[in-house]
Amino acid sequence: MEQKVVLITGCSTGIGLALAVRIAKDEKKRFMVYATMRNLKKSTALVEAAGRTLGRTLEIKELDVCDEKSIKRCVESLPERRVDILISNAGMGLIGPIECLSMEEMKTVMDTNFFGLVRLLKEVLPDMKRRKSGHIVVISSVMGIQGILFNDIYAASKFAVEGFCESLAVQALRFNLNISLIEPGPVLTEFESKVYDEGMKTDLSNADKITSDMFTNVYLKNWNQIFESLGQRAEDIAEHTLRIITMENPPFRHQTNTLYTPMTTLKYADPNGDLPIDIFYKMVFEHDKVFNASLNFLKMLRWRSRRSFSLEKGRVKA
Repeated sequence: MEQKVVLITGCSTGIGLALAVRIAKDEKKRFMVYATMRNLKKSTALVEAAGRTLGRTLEIKELDVCDEKSIKRCVESLPERRVDILISNAGMGLIGPIECLSMEEMKTVMDTNFFGLVRLLKEVLPDMKRRKSGHIVVISSVMGIQGILFNDIYAASKFAVEGFCESLAVQALRFNLNISLIEPGPVLTEFESKVYDEGMKTDLSNADKITSDMFTNVYLKNWNQIFESLGQRAEDIAEHTLRIITMENPPFRHQTNTLYTPMTTLKYADPNGDLPIDIFYKMVFEHDKVFNASLNFLKMLRWRSRRSFSLEKGRVKA
């Protein structure tokens, strides 16, 4: 069987690194992975994790999704410029009250998360259309479906990604192409840690007292508990993605976290859109004890499911 060429962006850490390693270590050796990153000096962690796959089923290349020339150079370095599966993962986060964020910061998030995908497709899509073969996989987010407090700009970038892909999917069908949006909830990676650390440094001098207090004593205060209760590992996302790219008829949308799904379905339960906003408001500001109790309950479910999975694996191995 001929190996499929997989091009992945944003592989220096987190989900991108886990994706590159997991797909390159596919037991059936069905893929040749080109793991890319903006700065090759940050490839140490990937090199170590790749192990024996490096130079065999995995190669590391430079690619900056904000630079059209960089994308073109990378694609032209591939055999016959062929990309069978594009996994668009590179991205950046931003949290905080909008009055405390610069326009430059907000534009950078949109340029990376949304226009980065657009630049990639402008380079890769024509050849996929010509061959009438290809799979475009986008690491999106549940925040591409439902906005979250103080994630206004990040959610906007993911909403843009989702709308773009939803529109493109209709055209893609005409060329026998697949598009899949992978939608994780919270994921425990350096990406999230960096976003949190930057959020802690936010200059709140331009915010009113209520907004400043909301960001510090509600949002940041509950950050760790939310991630401990709902968070997945980068390796979990990689397993879900591998499953999607090996399906004969992959879905357009795939949420990786069943614990988070009830929250996103609130949006579809009310055509007016008021229900999820009202419920989240009451959970956060009127029923904070219920909110914290719910997180603790979800944390227990998460622990039990992981323990069960671990024991199950142990029995199979034996």
